[in-house]
Amino acid sequence: MAVFSLFDAEEKALEQARALRRSLADAPEAVRDGLDTLIGAYDSSVREQRRLVKVSDRLQGQLASLNQELGKRKAEAEEALANLRAAQDSLIQSEKLASLGALVGGVAHEINTPVGVALSCASHLADATDAMRKLFEADDIGIDDFERYMATARDTSALIVGNCERAAALIRSFKQVAVDRTSSERRSFELGSYIRETLASLGPHIRQAGHRVTVDCPDGIVMDSYPGALSQVLSNFVMNSLVHGFDPGTGGAIVITVDRPTSGQVRMIYSDNGKGIAPGNRSRIFDPFFTTRRGAGGSGLGLHIVYNLVTGPLEGGVAVDSPPGGGASFTVTLPQAVSQ
Repeated sequence: MAVFSLFDAEEKALEQARALRRSLADAPEAVRDGLDTLIGAYDSSVREQRRLVKVSDRLQGQLASLNQELGKRKAEAEEALANLRAAQDSLIQSEKLASLGALVGGVAHEINTPVGVALSCASHLADATDAMRKLFEADDIGIDDFERYMATARDTSALIVGNCERAAALIRSFKQVAVDRTSSERRSFELGSYIRETLASLGPHIRQAGHRVTVDCPDGIVMDSYPGALSQVLSNFVMNSLVHGFDPGTGGAIVITVDRPTSGQVRMIYSDNGKGIAPGNRSRIFDPFFTTRRGAGGSGLGLHIVYNLVTGPLEGGVAVDSPPGGGASFTVTLPQAVSQ
């Protein structure tokens, strides 16, 4: 409203100037010409101001429309980002569950052998006992029969006990690792023993691939941390070596070395002598969904999960190295006791 009032005043002033010009018809020509020039210039200025106001209004309308569209696009982008993060979290959780599923399958396969041996021995002992019972009922037991039965009972009992203890140890190891994986609870644990328990659960995968694993960890390193996260880190390292580090049918070596560089700090170096990592891939190795085996068993989330677990709940750091001659190593530095 103020703009239109301003232009109304200018139009009125312009009309007054024109009336003044008409009243000076008898004035000298130079005065009339000067006044005509001033009136023309003022008239042009008013028209230009009106044009600029119209342009400004149009630009403000376009700017308002652009701001509205920008707000809409921003909301869409934020929603897409939230959906992407939710999908990524879902994929990471699926990857963790898949790792736990592989652990279950491996332990089930591992337990099958001692249970099968114990069952066969128990069946054999039952047959021998039944034969001995028939001899007893017929009152036809000889010393040789009794001695053979005792030898059979002794040997088969030893095999049954030994294999049942082996199965029980595997079940205890699996139970602890599985509980740690699913509960994510903080507790104290002996590092060397826990590393071996985790590797025992991965034993079928490692032996099937023909690899050799060596663990060099001093006794007595007690961690106050999250064993489930550490187990996941170790499992992902091993599966990364099996999938990416070695060609099928090619046996290799995996070495896990643990030391304490400073008081209250633990350093774990995981290394294999496989194909190594291309120099161009090292900076992207922990990125989500980055894999060199797309469509061939690689999801691109294994080492991303490792990075998140090490730098998150485990409160440590992880670095990768791959020398020119082949092989890869991951150095994980952890506090013996996490802060929370």
